[in-house]
Amino acid sequence: MENSSKRVGVIGGVRIPFCRNNTAYADVGNFGMSVKVLGSLVERYRLHGEELGEVAMGAVIKHSSEWNLAREAVLSSGLAPTTPGITTARACGTSLDNAIIIANKIAAGQIEAGIAGGSDTTSDVPIVLSERLRKRLLAINRAKGWQDKLASATRGFSFKEFKPAFPGVAEPRTGMSMGDHCERMAKEWHITRQAQDELAQSSHKKLAAAYDAGFFDDLVVPFRGLKRDGFLRPDTTLEKLASLKPAFDKISGHGTLTAGNSTGLSDGAAAVLLASDDWAAQRGLTVQAYFKDAEVSAVDFVHGEGLLMAPTVAVPRMLKRHGLTLQDFDFYEIHEAFAAQVLCTLRAWESEDYCRNRLGLDQPLGSIDPARLNVHGSSLAVGHPFAATGARIVATLARMLEQKGSGRGLISICTAGGMGVTAILERP
Repeated sequence: MENSSKRVGVIGGVRIPFCRNNTAYADVGNFGMSVKVLGSLVERYRLHGEELGEVAMGAVIKHSSEWNLAREAVLSSGLAPTTPGITTARACGTSLDNAIIIANKIAAGQIEAGIAGGSDTTSDVPIVLSERLRKRLLAINRAKGWQDKLASATRGFSFKEFKPAFPGVAEPRTGMSMGDHCERMAKEWHITRQAQDELAQSSHKKLAAAYDAGFFDDLVVPFRGLKRDGFLRPDTTLEKLASLKPAFDKISGHGTLTAGNSTGLSDGAAAVLLASDDWAAQRGLTVQAYFKDAEVSAVDFVHGEGLLMAPTVAVPRMLKRHGLTLQDFDFYEIHEAFAAQVLCTLRAWESEDYCRNRLGLDQPLGSIDPARLNVHGSSLAVGHPFAATGARIVATLARMLEQKGSGRGLISICTAGGMGVTAILERP
């Protein structure tokens, strides 16, 4: 992107309010939510009948029938049916990844405009047959003649085979949940319960203030009776947060992650429109900010590194390419999977030992101004439908840069599987 003469503009984005699973969107599913946000973009930017170069959408938890969710959503969105669609997944980084896909294609001159987004639901999860029952049914299907089919159906049969399998939330390599891994990180980096609760409370207060100030009027479209995010608790107090019991480490007596300082299971969708300057100008659309660069990284969490620490590796690589320091940003959007994860990331960048021995730097990246971090709240208050978070953050940051008139913003998103997706947006 950096060496291309074609800049990539963020025109704007929309999302529906995020909500707790099994509430307002319980019967909508990924397809319905994706159509809603795509259709809202089409209406807002007068794209009805337009053929875009690509629509990249994603979902982490989806049914096998949704193998190309993006394409199906495009066909119901109002865009020209000749618009292609691709469906992706990289856990929490999915829709930021999609923004990178679209941005790279625009920068390379392959397309002029595209949409990046994602949706996720933990209400409408795929429930599959047990492994033994699945194999039994396949064996029955392969068998020749009724006697062989009967034998395949009854041989070694147990009623336990009827127990369905639900999607797992544990890391396949460790058997531990993301919260379990983050609890380890909190202990390693000595992150206190109070610091986590303070960050969580701050997120709710900042999100509520942003809604009250009208910041989200153009970013959030009402859906299913919701106008604001279902997780938002503007009246939450440190006393209420302190009263919650540990959610992951319930045995040692030293657990610090709770339901209050961790993101809850969420439903929601978001999408953002990106385009070249020429494409936008031809349609009378203004660019809010420019997608400058991105970096993806991974850590060896199986052998001891923190599962959610990969952004600490990606960011300095990206900074080095542009001769920037960590302090050269007006806004920092660090996805709040857990309050502890944000605090671990910040502490790692301040650590001389970590920056020297893990990141290969001569000196620490240093600290950032807390007043510039997640200015309008983030995932702890908004919610975190896995594949929707990246597009939510891109749209939010672009709007912030547009309001400021100029500046630079850093996006940092940790993901399951020990990966991180980061990006820089700027407005000259």
